Amino acid sequence: MPLTAESAAQQIQDRLKDIQQHIHIVDEERRRAENSIASLVRSLHATNQKVKPLLKASLIEAAQEEATIRAALAKIHEIRSIRNERRIQARNAGNKEAIRRGALMKMVQLSAQTLPLFVGKLGERAPALCGAIPAEGNYVAKVGDNVAALAKGIDEEENWILAEVVQFLHRQNKYDVIDIDEEQKDRHVLSKRKVIPLPLMRANPETDGHALFPKDTVVMALYPQTTCFYKAIVHRLPQTATEDYEVLFEDSSYMNGYAEPLPVAQRYVIAYRPTKKGAGSGSGNLSSA
Repeated sequence: MPLTAESAAQQIQDRLKDIQQHIHIVDEERRRAENSIASLVRSLHATNQKVKPLLKASLIEAAQEEATIRAALAKIHEIRSIRNERRIQARNAGNKEAIRRGALMKMVQLSAQTLPLFVGKLGERAPALCGAIPAEGNYVAKVGDNVAALAKGIDEEENWILAEVVQFLHRQNKYDVIDIDEEQKDRHVLSKRKVIPLPLMRANPETDGHALFPKDTVVMALYPQTTCFYKAIVHRLPQTATEDYEVLFEDSSYMNGYAEPLPVAQRYVIAYRPTKKGAGSGSGNLSSA
């Protein structure tokens, strides 16, 4: 059943109220946890008090706070899904408004900044499509997902572009994608090997460094203020969950073949795949390129 604008707005409003309640609960649980920690510290200095009951209470309160935060994050994910579903319906109905270039670039940047951060439980490793971890071989990107697509332009030259999945054609095992660039808006039917799903979550460098590309890795990165991916080398990794990579884009006008470092968000840094034109180009680390 189609999601109407009124229904979508109401569902989003309901979830925003839920998030607000979760925020209040988190504040209360944090205050209780701080009091418990203070009591625990005091008990460590008083030999006549039992520490174990206080420690157990602190752990329970911490778990409750974590569960509440995860519930709030789930509501945020639901809001994103509702808005995405509504946007897809509007596009399919032919009601999509033209977006100016500047606004499109802001949307691309915002999409990267608001990408959910993976927060695993103790001992849990980052899953597929978190940071640099690729999708599994049988994975199929969902309708509305952003991908990197190797598509032909007007000059018949293939380039990796930022695209959106319109549908997956199961019988043909191909994607139907649309160029994210408003000036192009070309549709392309491409085989799975010409489509790379973008990360669905950011990796936290402080807890999941293994989910980031190592320094000097050859990658493909979205060049700032464009919707095209180009070959680059990882120059500096993000140090915090909100920082970007710094990459060196391939540029023959420089003596060493690479331009000065530029920031690119985790969402738009993916594993390098050579095109037919660059089939002889190296991949992996710079030392092996």
